[in-house]
Amino acid sequence: MAGGGDNGAIMSDSGIIETVRAEACKPWLRHDLSTADWADTARAAAAECRVLLAHWADADRVYALFLDPEAGAALPVSTAVEGGAYPALSPVLPDAALYERMIHDLFGHKAHGAVNLRPWLDHGAWPCAWPMAARASPPRPESDLLDFGEQDRHMVLSAGPVAGLIAEAAYLRLTLDGPAIRHAETLLGFTHKGTLSLMRGKSPRTAARFAARLSADSTVAHSIAFAAAAEVALDVPAPPRAQRLRVIMLETERIAVHLDTIAEIGRLTGSRPVSATCGVLRETLLRACQAAFGHRLMMDCVVPGGIAADLAAGGAEALAGALGNVAAGLPEIRRQHDGTALASRLCGLGRTGGDAAASAGGVAGRAAGRAFDSRLAFMPAYSHLPPANVPQTAGDSAARQAVRINEIEDSLRLIGSALDTLPAGPVAESLPQTSGEGIGCAESSRGGIWHWLRIDHGQIAAAFPRDPGWVLWPLAEAALSGAMAEDADIIRTSLALPASGMDL
Repeated sequence: MAGGGDNGAIMSDSGIIETVRAEACKPWLRHDLSTADWADTARAAAAECRVLLAHWADADRVYALFLDPEAGAALPVSTAVEGGAYPALSPVLPDAALYERMIHDLFGHKAHGAVNLRPWLDHGAWPCAWPMAARASPPRPESDLLDFGEQDRHMVLSAGPVAGLIAEAAYLRLTLDGPAIRHAETLLGFTHKGTLSLMRGKSPRTAARFAARLSADSTVAHSIAFAAAAEVALDVPAPPRAQRLRVIMLETERIAVHLDTIAEIGRLTGSRPVSATCGVLRETLLRACQAAFGHRLMMDCVVPGGIAADLAAGGAEALAGALGNVAAGLPEIRRQHDGTALASRLCGLGRTGGDAAASAGGVAGRAAGRAFDSRLAFMPAYSHLPPANVPQTAGDSAARQAVRINEIEDSLRLIGSALDTLPAGPVAESLPQTSGEGIGCAESSRGGIWHWLRIDHGQIAAAFPRDPGWVLWPLAEAALSGAMAEDADIIRTSLALPASGMDL
């Protein structure tokens, strides 16, 4: 994975990292801090505008992963949990709040000084509390999780978690001031799968199935990030042919997700031609994926060490045909979005920017001027196929649609180049029964996906997958606050909010 090297430079101004013990994590050393240094590192990260990529735990430690976009490097740090608690990051790094709630629900570690420790995953139906702790506890008392405690003169509008459609299971609570949204808050965890527990004790090849099922429309991206973490931990790079096929799958998945989102935006705004066109093109593409890789969503096609099977006979031609149809339909989709009716409906809706968008990647980040792309910084397979990154600045729903259309066009170019230069050779390597710790990354349609693994003699001892939803849902709450209630569905769809990947 690219981006290795002296990650201590990320926090050089604080003078902390250079003085502490480094653990053998790959491709970046993990620095194990005292609780005092952990708190100081959080303050330094906030002062230096570093991005908190992920925050997780195991039975006796908590971890954080920071990003310096300018340096193109990441910094993993950890600290011991003492007396069941650790210093909270959320007072200085608001993006840590949801992670702290998740850590408390799964492990029982309390973030001392946290801004919010309401339950996130544990809805009171589990047979025990803190199931990932060294010793589980009796189930917590039942409470009304959907009562957010705000009772005043304002009207409250609730939506979900079941919406009656094939949609993410999430509860959204809007406090209204007339037709305007005064405050928005969400609750997830309704599709909790026990992924961390299911992965533990399995080989990376076996556990890859759970990574692939974290989020159905990001199955390739999660699989690649998981595989990359296992491969770097065990020093087994995937063969060149497998790396190139992963690029083809990842960019095809990106196109399919973008088409689906554009189609739904078209439906919500009454632009039926856009919705119909994108729906047909997406279905054509999914059928080509079935012919090329054996699965419409390419689930279980990426495995640690490479890919599960080579491109099927005639698969390249099927993909090329479907992608040709997408390329032919793209000018009309662009024309519809540039037209007065659709453009005027989307302009200004769900505007994001400033601190709220600082951590966002993918479409949401690039629509708000954040040019960082994990493919360029951390995915070596793209070193000879660099994506064209053209960020927008408006940060609204119209800008996000423009980014999606541009990304579809660029993904068509990347897939064509990858198919033309597909090398011969094997598509997988076997994994040794050794130990290691690794971090892997993939750029999904919604932003960066990160997986951390600790492997003990060929079996996973601990794991954590970071889905883009950890950043996008708080961003959506900020974007919805101040908007009109009638625009809430368009804003949510424009941000393409994923829930399943966060529910773990």
